[in-house]
Formats: sequence, C-alpha cells, structure tokens
Amino acid sequence: MIKLWPGKPYPLGATWDGVGTNFSLFSEVATRVELCLYDDAGNETRVDLPESTAFIWHGYLPNAGPGQRYGYRVHGPWEPEHGHRCNPAKLLLDPYGKAVEGEVKWNEAVFPYHFNDPEHSKNEDDSAPFMPRSVVINPFFDWSGDRRLCTPWHQTIIYETHVKGFTMRHPGIPENLRGSYAGLAHPAAIRYLRQLGVTAVEVLPVHQFIHANQLLERGLRNYWGYDSISFLAPHNEYASSGQRGNQVMEFKQMVKALHDEGIEVILDVVYNHTSEGNHLGPMLSMKGIDNSAYYRTVADDPRYYMDYTGTGNSLNMRHPHVLQLIMDSLRYWHLEMHVDGFRFDLAATLARELHDVDRLSAFFDVIQQDPFISQVKLIAEPWDVGEGGYQVGNFPPLWSEWNGKYRDVVRDFWRGTDQTLDDFATRLTGSSDLYATTGRAPSASINFITAHDGFPLRDLVSYNGKHNEANGENNHDGADDNRSWNCGAEGETDDPAVNALRARQQRNFLTTLFLSQGVPMMLGGDEFGRTQHGNNNAYCQDNEISWFDWEHMDDGLRAFVARVIQFRKDHPVFQRRGWFHGRPLRGTDVSDIGWFKPDGEPMTDEDWQAGYARTVGVFLNGEAIPTPDERGQTIVDDSFYLLFNAHSDALPFKLPTCPWGDRWEKVIDTNEPVPDLREHDLLNAGDEVQVQSHSLIVLRRVE
Repeated sequence: MIKLWPGKPYPLGATWDGVGTNFSLFSEVATRVELCLYDDAGNETRVDLPESTAFIWHGYLPNAGPGQRYGYRVHGPWEPEHGHRCNPAKLLLDPYGKAVEGEVKWNEAVFPYHFNDPEHSKNEDDSAPFMPRSVVINPFFDWSGDRRLCTPWHQTIIYETHVKGFTMRHPGIPENLRGSYAGLAHPAAIRYLRQLGVTAVEVLPVHQFIHANQLLERGLRNYWGYDSISFLAPHNEYASSGQRGNQVMEFKQMVKALHDEGIEVILDVVYNHTSEGNHLGPMLSMKGIDNSAYYRTVADDPRYYMDYTGTGNSLNMRHPHVLQLIMDSLRYWHLEMHVDGFRFDLAATLARELHDVDRLSAFFDVIQQDPFISQVKLIAEPWDVGEGGYQVGNFPPLWSEWNGKYRDVVRDFWRGTDQTLDDFATRLTGSSDLYATTGRAPSASINFITAHDGFPLRDLVSYNGKHNEANGENNHDGADDNRSWNCGAEGETDDPAVNALRARQQRNFLTTLFLSQGVPMMLGGDEFGRTQHGNNNAYCQDNEISWFDWEHMDDGLRAFVARVIQFRKDHPVFQRRGWFHGRPLRGTDVSDIGWFKPDGEPMTDEDWQAGYARTVGVFLNGEAIPTPDERGQTIVDDSFYLLFNAHSDALPFKLPTCPWGDRWEKVIDTNEPVPDLREHDLLNAGDEVQVQSHSLIVLRRVE
C-alpha cells in the first residue's frame, strides 16, 4: 500500500529531489485531491494528498522518481451556475507538470457533460483511458559552458520559425531527428542560421498543446500550437528521444547548442487561454481543478466564460495563483531551460483587469518587479480580439512590441498606395510617435513585414486573396489581407516579367526591413521564397504546405538577404540606440537625418502635406552617432543616402548638393539580384541616379 508523507506546499508541481518526489497542487475549491499514479502497463493507483496548506494540497512519495506518470482527480462542488466544475471522474493534468506523455484521445468521457444535454448534465465516465499523463522529470542537466548571450536589443535580428516546419524536410538533418528539438540543434540547421546572420530564433509555441477534435476529424492538426495545456512542459511530439521526460533534456540540448553559436532562443508563449475552451470544451486540467480561480467567468452568469481571444476562455489574470503560475512558468523557462526571451501571444488579454486593457495591471506589475524576467527580452503582440484590444504603442517601458503599424505602412508604400509618405518616414526611423514618449528606444519596435499568421512574403507578392481551401472551412477562415499585391498575375506564373517584379518586391521589403531603425523580425523561409500556395492561415497544415521546402530554395534571394543582414550588422547607423532629432550632430554641420525630393531638394512642411507618397530620398549621417547610455560618447560610421521608388516607372533622383556629400558609390540596388562586382563610377553631388520602378538604392558617401 502506498503511503504519502506530508511533504511541502512549495514548489508547486512534481519535484524530484534524488530520493523521492513532492507533489503539490493549488485548489481553493477542492475538498479532496487524489494523486493518480500509473505504472508501465497503465494500471492506476490512487492515493489522497494528505495535507492542505493555504489551499495548496501536497504530499511526498518516497522512491518515486523521473519517468513516473501521474495525474489528479479533484473532489469538490459541481456547481456550474456558480463557476465550479469539480468532477473526480476526470483525470487532470498537473498545471505545473514539466513533461507530458501521450495525447488526448477524443471521447465523450473527456468532456464534463453528456453530448445529448450539454447545459445540464454531468458526465461521470472515467476519462483516464483517453487522457495523457504528466511525468516526473529529472531536473539535473550539465549546463557547463553555457551563458546568457544578452545580445543588445539594437543588435538583435529575429528569425521567426517553427521547430518542426524548419527541420522536417531539411536534407542535412538525419531523418530520425527531423521535426524535433534535436533537429533544430543539429549542426546543419545551426550552420544555416549562422550563415544567414540572424541572432535569435523565435520559435512558435512549444508549451504542451493539444490537437482539437474538430481538426483531427478533418484530417488536420494544430500545427502552430496556440492551444496550450501545460505551461511548464515542452511539447512532447517535438522530442526525438521519447516522452518520459526526454523532451526536457532534448530541449535543453537545443538551447545549449544554439547558444554555443551565438544564437538566442525566444519562445512564443500563450498565457491568455488554454485548450479547455468554453463551457462546451473538454476537462483536461484547470477547469476541473478550480475553474473559477483559473478562468475569467461572466460576472452575472459564471457558467460561461469571458473570451478575449476568440478561443473560448481567458485566463483570470486577477487571481494571484494564476499570476503565480505564469510567473513560475516564465522563470522556469528562463532559469532552468535557459531561454532568452518571450513573445506574448495576444498580450493585451493579459493586461485586462476588469474589462479595459490597463497599462498598470497586476501582470505588468509582477513582470516589472521580478529580478529575472524583467531582464529578459519581452515582446508583446499588442492586441486581442476584445473591445479596445488594439494597443500598439501602449505597453510599459520594459516591453518591445510587434509593430503592426510598421507592417501595414511599409506594405502600403511598396504597393504604391497614396498618402503614406509621412507615416512611412516615421516607421522607417523607429516609430517615435509610438514609443518615444514612454522612455523607450527604437528597439521597442519589432519591425516585420510578414509573420506566421498571414501570407509568407512570396505569397504576399503573388496573391490578391487567400486560398485556404485546404483548411476545410470553405475559404472563410483567415483574414482578408487587403495589403497583399500579386504583382501582375494571381498565383504562380511562367511570365518572366511578373516573376522579376515579384522577386524585386521581395528584395524591397526585406531591404527596407533590415535598414529600418528598430528590431527586424523576419518570417523563416522568406529569405528563400517559401510559399504556402496562397494559404494565409496555415495553423492546421502540419504538412508540405507549411514545412520548409529546402529543395526549391531561391538561392539568389537567400544570398541577397544574407548580404543585407551583414550590411546592417556592419553599420551602426542602421541600428541606432536613440532617436533621430533632425538637427546637426555634435561637431558637424549636417543633420543626423535628411529627407529629400527626387529633385535633390530637402522636403518642406508643404511637401510632406502634399504627399510624394511613392518616392523619397533619405540621408543618414554616420559621422557621430550618439550612444544614449554613455554620456558624451559617439560612434563613427559611414553616411548613406537611400533612394526609394515605389512608382511603376523608373525615375531620376538628383543627389543633394553640399554639405550632404560630395561623392557617392552604390552599395545596394534591389533591381540587381546579384551585386555588380565591377567597380562603379563614383557619383558626384548634383548627379542624377536612375532608380528603376519598384526598387531601392543605397549609396555610401565617399570621403
């Protein structure tokens, strides 16, 4: 007979100390908690957690160690009308579980109600045969030699990618490692990232998630992973070495391998909701542990859930134990798993105290005061689907944000949309209108053209509308992207002129991205023309639609992008830590930035009001770049003149006269797929430069 010792309330979860395991679970509403232990044959043994301290149920099991599978059954009130849904017939995953074995096998038993009476019935069928198990892990790992890279924000270049999608078809990765953490850690994968020049990978969600039944019934899967169920467990399907805790070791090895090559790891985290859905969703974990503590319920009818995410539920950020769970998760991934930062999905939801988004919410407070998480890279997706949820520019000083306005304005500019020039200038220089007044630097702006949610860049310039038929929703899913542009023909074409224009537009977008002030984030695969064949919502396409097609890589585009990334790295003027001020730099008689018309004359206030939406020249002064955190210090770089022509015709640009520069040489031309290595004739002040339609030229001032 198994007998538990009292154990300790903290830490929460299952903690192995080398001799036995302490189990600890929060539930304010529970009257009894059973720990369910499973042997290799799947046999279940139940034993009550013997102690409760401040609503923490706990017990210590000697001789229980890594690989032990377990779950909980929670006894307590079944009062859905009051928000309470305890049902001991349901096996529940540990919210603090650090590994999960198996997946949900969809059966009516995993739901808390009977399908024929969802509003009023209680389903007491045992869900254990259809549920995955939490797993006790070995927390010890040899991190010797690993260190925090602490790449400064202004030097950071982010590559958004997917553990499985990046590795699944990579010819240099052994087949048994493809689709896994070990695959992303393989030398072939890391060598590619190093040669490209990125400094950080931002991986789509790796918290344990589930595949919804409605997707599986259509032969689809939850590819993106935005349906978390266990915030401390790395997703088990990405482990090549097994699911009995092996996924934890494999993830750590991946992080260590990337760090060894100077590449940081940023996790896309989903703390705004879980996969338990609304009142009609399954009972997998928190819903059966303490529903009204973990989830936001409707105030006057707690049977139902507040939904700011479009997924059925929202975490209750007003409850201290929910805040603790999120902070414990963040600290675990940073301190134990050594990740370098976090991108928060639908982060506006996390800031909702009562209804409106509140910049001073408890969530921001606990982040601000935490000695560890306040020092990592924090990136907000600054919107949700609730009222007032679009919060670009409104996050606190510690935070950087996905700058959706940058994406929209840059797309509009290169599509040739009128009246966007002043907005384009603001986005190009770091979006000071959004971030300067809160004490933030240009690095608060995470600039991007495309992301996982939407078209990849190749499709952005190839399709006018979405083609999501493969998702099984009659093409009704996914946003209607009115900022795409098919550059002459819908979809794939053999027309060389159309393909040349599309290729040039891809180079325009990526060059603009890497030469903008702020932090560039590139969607993985955009550097070699990855296509989803018009699908702009590939969340459920765990197949060739989403996986990187390394066989048909556009090597020319990839080489071009690598050169532009290196160019950015080589020149501090494109990665300033402070704002442009439009006045002469110290010791010079030339402004830090200048804006010019195609005739070489400076832009006036009247010109900005008039538009010139499709053409502009930009001078960036590199003579004495101030470093805001080192009083009196400056960095000396080259100075550059950028010529943007989003017009459908080639246009002459006259170079400005002194004091802006006497002689210039061309260093980038997006009209040239391969750089012209012949020595260029130097250009003089007042000369005309022909800029081809839909292209961008960068000139370097020659002293």
